[in-house]
Amino acid sequence: MVTTLHNRPHSDEELLDWLQLSRSENVGPITFHRLLNQYKTPRKALAALPELAARGGLKRPLKIISRSNVEKELTETRKQGAEIITTENPFYPSLLRHIESAPAVITVKGRLDLLTKPLFAIVGARNASAMGKKMAHQLAELLGQLGWGISSGLARGIDGAAHQGSLKNGTIAVLAGGLDQVYPQENQALYDRIGEEGVLLAESALGVQPQATLFPRRNRIISGISRCVLVVEAALKSGSLITARYALEQGRDVFAIPGHPMDPRARGCNQLIKTGAVLVETIEDIEQEITPSRPVNLREEKELFPTLEERVSTESARSLIKENLSYVPISVDELIRECQLQAADVWIVLLEMEIAGYLDRLPGGRVSLKEEWKNL
Repeated sequence: MVTTLHNRPHSDEELLDWLQLSRSENVGPITFHRLLNQYKTPRKALAALPELAARGGLKRPLKIISRSNVEKELTETRKQGAEIITTENPFYPSLLRHIESAPAVITVKGRLDLLTKPLFAIVGARNASAMGKKMAHQLAELLGQLGWGISSGLARGIDGAAHQGSLKNGTIAVLAGGLDQVYPQENQALYDRIGEEGVLLAESALGVQPQATLFPRRNRIISGISRCVLVVEAALKSGSLITARYALEQGRDVFAIPGHPMDPRARGCNQLIKTGAVLVETIEDIEQEITPSRPVNLREEKELFPTLEERVSTESARSLIKENLSYVPISVDELIRECQLQAADVWIVLLEMEIAGYLDRLPGGRVSLKEEWKNL
C-alpha cells in the first residue's frame, strides 16, 4: 500500500529513477515502497542498495539495472504509443494504489481516463462453454450500460468474451507479460482494438514473456483495480479462483455464476457461492448488491512501511532475527515479540534480507526464509 501521494506526473529523470529502482534485483513492489518510505526518493534508495544487500548477507554485488537499460525501455514504450506511470501519477488506479503489493510502475496504453472509472472484473475459464462466453459478453455489456468499466486478463474464453462485450463502454486488459506481448496470439485483433478503444496495462517491462509465475501477479492487479470480481465458469484449480482470493484479501465484493454440479468448469464457482460469493443469474442480482456510484470502503490497514529513522542493524539483532525465521511464514508482529527487540530494529534487518534476496514477503504481513538461505 502506498503511503504518500503527490498526484503529479514525474520528470523523465524522476521516472527513470523509479524504473531503475523497481527493475533492480530483489526489489519487488512491497520492498520498493518500503525503500521509498525510508529514503524518500528512489535515487537515494538506489544509492543505499549495495550496503543494504551486503548487510543482509549477499556475498556478491547486487544487480542494479543500468540507467541506459531503463532509458531504452522508456524510449521504446513511448514509440509504441504507451506510457509508464507511477503510483504518484493521477491516472494510476486509485484502488490499486491501496493494495499491499501495489506495483511501483505500470505501463499503459489507450484511453487513460478509463483508469479513473469504477471497474468490474469478469474472469473465468479459458476452455469456456458457448453459454459461459455468451453470459460473460452480455453481463459485460449490461454492466457497461450501468456505468462500469470492465477489467479482465485477455485470456481466451471468458476473458475475451468480457472484453468484447465491453469495448463500447470501456474495457481494461491486464497482461501477464510486457505490454508488447500478446497472449494468446489468437487475441491479437482484440488486443489491437483495446489498445485503441480501451486500456492495455502491464506491470512487466517490454519484452518480458508471459510465464506461469507472472499470471498470479497479473491476477492480483485485475482484482486490485476493480471494485468487484465476477467469476464465470472456473474449475477448482482455476486461476480465476486466485483472482477471487486476491479480491477477498483486498476487500472486494465477489460474485459467481452457478453451474451444473457435473460440469468441472462450474465447481470453482459453486464453491465460491458456498463460501459467501454473491450468486448471479441476471444483471439484477448484481444491481441489488452494488452500483458504480456507491462509495468505496477501503479497509483500514496498519502502517505497512514504518520509517526507520537513520537506523543501522546490529550484528546481535541480525543473529537473533535470523534464528527466529524459518521456511514457515511468521507475522512480523510475532517476530518482534519473539525477538523482544524494538520494531525498528526488526524492520531494518528484514529490509536488508529482502534486498539480499533471502526473505519472502507474503500476504497479511508475513515473512519466511527463501531456499537460498541454505547456501549462506
